[in-house]
Amino acid sequence: MTTTARAGATTAPAAGPTPTVEPGIHEMTNEEYHSHRGILSSSGARLLLPPSCPALFRHAQDAPQEPKKTFELGSAAHKLVLGEGPDLVRVDADKWTTNAVKAEVTAIRDEGGIPLKPAEYEQVHAMADALRRHPVAAALFDPARGRPEQSLFWRDRPTGVMRRARFDWLPDPRAGRLIIPDYKTCRSAEPGALARAVETLGYHQQDDWYRAAARALDLADDSAAFVFVCQEKTPPYIVTVIEMDAEARRIGAARNRRALEVFAECTASGHWPGYSDEIAYLSLPTWAAIRDTEEYL
Repeated sequence: MTTTARAGATTAPAAGPTPTVEPGIHEMTNEEYHSHRGILSSSGARLLLPPSCPALFRHAQDAPQEPKKTFELGSAAHKLVLGEGPDLVRVDADKWTTNAVKAEVTAIRDEGGIPLKPAEYEQVHAMADALRRHPVAAALFDPARGRPEQSLFWRDRPTGVMRRARFDWLPDPRAGRLIIPDYKTCRSAEPGALARAVETLGYHQQDDWYRAAARALDLADDSAAFVFVCQEKTPPYIVTVIEMDAEARRIGAARNRRALEVFAECTASGHWPGYSDEIAYLSLPTWAAIRDTEEYL
């Protein structure tokens, strides 16, 4: 049998070696969780589908990028809200340009900490304080009623694919509907802006993925809710708690099912295609076709 690699595609087995893990809820560090690259996560599932493609997913798995500064700020806010995570270290310099400060910042990161400028250090503490004043958000992350940073692993029955999810917060079992919160920092917590962010970032897929994890591990039934606690990164650090509606959940579930099928197919074949293996037939965007038809035709 001869296999021909197409332009824009990747022909490779799944990233490895991947540590083995049994289905269930596991206590592990964030680094240990992300070492399971051969087990599909929600963010990975989103990379498999348009506007991304399997080749980009494969590259992201094989060559993970260094954390960006914006991610460090989000991680710092998570640490203060959830009560677990890397150490936050204030670096008393507004500019990190001298060799001495650069060395200090590098040492902090090498030791697993998050270096922060004075203004950033004050910022994330103010964000955590603002969140604790929000009646719903504070109740959702009540340290007496749940556990932070829980790693869940389970097997997808239709495809046999192993799946994983890392819950920001897993509520303790209790009577009534299980509500699973996830903390997001954002530019705007205005509901209209959040609706656009949900579509762009695929949060409706994360909603379905995490509720599937809860069902698979017998933590909840179909009534379980997944909510996003979204907080602005600028004063007064407004918080909005959102839940996906039925249509968004339906679309998220359909996209996740397709992503699982694509992952299973690509893993079996070793072929991770780009956007298209054929000539792509394109039309103008609808807005451009309408504009030019009205002006020139």
